[in-house]
Amino acid sequence: MNPYSQSRFLLARWSIYAILVAVYMLAFFHRMAPAVISSDLMKAFSTSGAALGSLAAMYFYIYTAMQIPAGVLADTLGARVTVTAGSLIAGCGSIIFGLAGTFAGASVGRALVGLGVSVVFVGLFKSNSVWFSERNFGMISGLTVLLGNVGAMASAGPLAVVLKSYSWRSVFMALGGITLLLALLTALFVRNRPEDMGFPSMRQMEGKTSHSSSNHSWWDDLKSVVGTRSAWPGLWVGLGMVGSMLAFVGLWAIPFLRDVHGLARSAASAYTTSALAGFAVGSMLGGWFSDRIGRRKPIILGGTLLYATACVGLAYLPWNPGPIGIVQFAVLGLSSGGFIVIFANAKEVVAPALSGMAVGLVNTGLFFGAAVMQPLFGWAMDFSWNGRIENGLRVYAPSDYHTGFLIMLAFSVIAVAGASRIKETNCRNITIES
Repeated sequence: MNPYSQSRFLLARWSIYAILVAVYMLAFFHRMAPAVISSDLMKAFSTSGAALGSLAAMYFYIYTAMQIPAGVLADTLGARVTVTAGSLIAGCGSIIFGLAGTFAGASVGRALVGLGVSVVFVGLFKSNSVWFSERNFGMISGLTVLLGNVGAMASAGPLAVVLKSYSWRSVFMALGGITLLLALLTALFVRNRPEDMGFPSMRQMEGKTSHSSSNHSWWDDLKSVVGTRSAWPGLWVGLGMVGSMLAFVGLWAIPFLRDVHGLARSAASAYTTSALAGFAVGSMLGGWFSDRIGRRKPIILGGTLLYATACVGLAYLPWNPGPIGIVQFAVLGLSSGGFIVIFANAKEVVAPALSGMAVGLVNTGLFFGAAVMQPLFGWAMDFSWNGRIENGLRVYAPSDYHTGFLIMLAFSVIAVAGASRIKETNCRNITIES
């Protein structure tokens, strides 16, 4: 084993992790921010519910299409190149979104943001897979999503406060500048694997043989991952559970609380913050507990069942704003946090060298679900809308939102079905160890 400084290794590992997580936090912010600025966007571009849903979902359309390519890039070029390039594109997109004078211009900016950040999650998880021990992958995955959700929570209550003093355009232009700075830091300090800085691999540090690299073309590797049947159930879990949760909390929750319960934006954002906090805590606990018990499937299946129950409650329970409503939203997010284990499961059913592609495949489901759900929810409400407009905004009735909740419930059933088909790996890579 090569001699190395433990303190220098830890400094390098956590510095790389901190930079990539900072980019990931901004990606989460962009993902959820349309919920808070929905009324501003409707006024600025005179949009319908379906059009607003399409604008918000533009991020998810591009993000979804890029997940498998992001996996290929992560496995071939590594996190350093892919995240640097992605951050440059996302930073420019955020600035264009803030400057947009037309709906088309805003859509272009939103699409560029989605394109840029689409490689961040897979690149970060690929980095985690080589800079952290396999036995702690679930826990570090949970920590990663928890920190990402700090960015999401900043797009709720804190953003609502900032918007009292600054325009939404100024906020997104400033975010673009920060993202460009992080692109520079990624290029300067991030390295793809410990060996690139003269350290032994994580497995060598643990007295094990390093995983071999792939000897095939990226196309053959991709076909191998896509052809692995046990990699697909996680995609359906993400599509049905996280996709619908992100679509609702990231766009329609605040309009729902405004139209049905009469809450102002700042008050309504407390509920979405509660959901995102629950999502963050659920991700951390789910990853940690999965590593602790040495099982993947019980965490995933339990999360989907609890999420389906929360969707039933959202659609049918006679809850009102206050503690009960806050708890309802928190449970919606907490249950969704169990999704984090699908990524550990995905990398454990394919060859280690292909972990980026496996994570990209599974992650496609999350964002395809959100991309479909956001405009579908808006379309369902537009279909039954009675034509009421106040202060230039469409006002939807409780029955309109109820239709959207039924669609969420249907998505949750898809998640439960996917979870029931998850292959248990007992927290080890089943392709190389008996």
